[in-house]
Amino acid sequence: MRRKNKENTVGMPKNLVIVESPAKAKTIGKFLGKDYEVLSSYGHIRDLKKKEFSIDIDDNYKPIYEIPSDKKELVKTLKAEAKKADMVWLASDEDREGEAIAWHLYEVLGLTPQKTRRIVFHEITKNAILNAIENPRDIDINRVNAQQARRVLDRIVGFELSPVLWKKIKPALSAGRVQSVAVRLIVEREKEIKSFKSEQYYRIVAEFTTDDNHVLHAELSKRIADRSEAEALLNDLAGADFAISDISVKPVNRCPAPPFTTSTLQQEASRKLGFSVSQTMMVAQKLYESGHITYMRTDSVNLSSLALGTISSEIKQSLGDKYYKHRNYHTTSKGAQEAHEAIRPTYISKREIDGTAQEKRLYELIWKRTIATQMADAIFEKTNIEIAISNRAEHFMATGERLVFDGFLNVYKESTDDDTLTSENKEDSDALLPQLGAGESLNLNSCEAAQRFSQQPPRYSEAMLVKKLEELGIGRPSTYATTISAIQNRGYVEKGEKPGVRRSYEVLTLSDGKIKSSKKTETTGAEKGKFLPTDIGVVVNDFLMEYFPDIIDFNFTANVEEKFDDISQGKSQWNEQIADFYSIFHPEVEKISKLRLEHKVGERILGKDPKSGKDVSVKIGRFGPIVQIGSADSDEKPQFASLLKGQSIDTITLDEALKLFELPRDLGTYEGADVIVAIGKYGPYVKHNGTFVSIPKSLTPQTITLDDAIELIKGKAEAAKKKLVKKFDEEPELEILNGPYGTYIAYKKKNYKIPKGTDAESLTLDDCKKIIEESANTPKKPRRTKRS
Repeated sequence: MRRKNKENTVGMPKNLVIVESPAKAKTIGKFLGKDYEVLSSYGHIRDLKKKEFSIDIDDNYKPIYEIPSDKKELVKTLKAEAKKADMVWLASDEDREGEAIAWHLYEVLGLTPQKTRRIVFHEITKNAILNAIENPRDIDINRVNAQQARRVLDRIVGFELSPVLWKKIKPALSAGRVQSVAVRLIVEREKEIKSFKSEQYYRIVAEFTTDDNHVLHAELSKRIADRSEAEALLNDLAGADFAISDISVKPVNRCPAPPFTTSTLQQEASRKLGFSVSQTMMVAQKLYESGHITYMRTDSVNLSSLALGTISSEIKQSLGDKYYKHRNYHTTSKGAQEAHEAIRPTYISKREIDGTAQEKRLYELIWKRTIATQMADAIFEKTNIEIAISNRAEHFMATGERLVFDGFLNVYKESTDDDTLTSENKEDSDALLPQLGAGESLNLNSCEAAQRFSQQPPRYSEAMLVKKLEELGIGRPSTYATTISAIQNRGYVEKGEKPGVRRSYEVLTLSDGKIKSSKKTETTGAEKGKFLPTDIGVVVNDFLMEYFPDIIDFNFTANVEEKFDDISQGKSQWNEQIADFYSIFHPEVEKISKLRLEHKVGERILGKDPKSGKDVSVKIGRFGPIVQIGSADSDEKPQFASLLKGQSIDTITLDEALKLFELPRDLGTYEGADVIVAIGKYGPYVKHNGTFVSIPKSLTPQTITLDDAIELIKGKAEAAKKKLVKKFDEEPELEILNGPYGTYIAYKKKNYKIPKGTDAESLTLDDCKKIIEESANTPKKPRRTKRS
């Protein structure tokens, strides 16, 4: 639909619409006529100064904003276009951050109420955009203030707490209100695992047959504590009679899961698609901006009446009336404050979309989940058979489940964190049972008592961490992606693999009246893609727990979110809340900063060096975990060695620590130059003729051979040859190189993109200099600076 303005001059749009992303601008531009110009702000056009505190404590905690250098040209353009327009429509996202973007645009562009309108929409469709223009509103200053409060509080915590970590632990560390709590969860889970004591028990499973040779598997109703008790039970079973004492058959209904919120989409995409949280949010953002799904930052499970109607039609037409069931879902999360609708496809009739493979997979997940929410229950027939033992009080239980009507399972089945259960836990849960009657006798074919062990708590996956943070009310689902990325980028946690350990277990088998014992082996504790705390993460967490317990207290962090909610609803003043926090926090920071500690935080004395008699200690050094021989207080300079991958300051022994000082090693010579192995701040390496080659994880600096090292040296030399396309003797600093994204020019420590379709090998020196000059004169595309 084209919207006309009577006062329009030919060829000049009188309406300027500003959104925060170019993709969103492109999609919206398709729905509006030539009377509308749609431009992007590329996220925030101003923010707190990057390297300064940027908060005026004396002026009621007023934030000091700046326009980043890469946004100044953009702001100039937006100002000029806003001046020419009769009306400016601020159409940034509808959450608090989107509201703050709109407010910053209003302030920086010098807009007035008379010629400014704020519009919001939950989906990018023609009807939604035109409806928003018909129903504009003012900027919600309470939402803006809630967002300002979050930024100011997080800046205070980061800028005041981080220098304490630099002083007490090591430089370049940082602390954050939400990220520190996330690290705490991961560290505490690892400590739980290390202190976990597995308890053994025996699981008793029997195989019975009926008189007409039907087989029935059943499990004893209780677990047996030890071997002697298990053996005594099997002896009793050898002389027992068995009969069915009770049969119960009842229908079991399963309901579909609610529509996706931000959090549940992150969790399900992690489990079903293997997406990281940040990957899910990035792909969902593209789907939203392309008009395929509703707004993806939401706490709501509500579906609009229009969506419910189209879902109903889709189910009835494709599957039939019996598969449809109208359902209303209600949001239960505290302070739900984002969009007013769940994440769903904008057009329910569109089962597939054009896009990348990731976009197609995530869209399919959202489409199926949305359809399933309005489908009938799945109906199962569950049968429980109780088998009495003539000479024991215990009984066996056989359980079977039969699907009577698939209902929503026809389209979608929700995943859980328990989907990785061992086969013993899943066994026979959906087995079909033979037709039997109460009182019927059974014959015992065999019975097995398998030694089992209680399982340690699982480490956090991304999905599990998101779920836990949301349960505790910490942060917002829209911030989890940046939180999870931050704690990894800062080296506090890492995604790793635990290979597990082999262990043997005993199986006692009763067959033909005789008990036999056998040994089997299994791998336990193996985990992939789970979060592991690093030494630095553990030390920082322990320090914060000891000296700043309130900052990483679960209740404190959750209460802060409730205060932000109060601010957004106009129930409290944002700067008063900040003042209350600062009056307690700042004096505590100053006190701890001045505190003299006997040892460096995290330092552990391992013993004495047998050669020098000096203390051998392990601690966090400037570039990570290190072993130190000697003391900084002595006249003689101490010796240092970095820990190897897989070693920890918590568990390293004196012998392991001393072996680190056997480096550097001289392996011999190659092509007339020495081959030396050593460890640097970036890990172990081979040095040859001025060239440094990293040693891969599959080799260790203590065991690498000369032949291994030569292979690494040759490999690097070969890679360097392939990388160099061309160089010029008259300008040795200028090279044409191959990179992961194509060929480019490297000159004086800067890289310059070679235009598409250019034959890099045929470029002359003058051609290269011309490309460099043109690149320097081309304005840079503004970065998108929206914070999640």
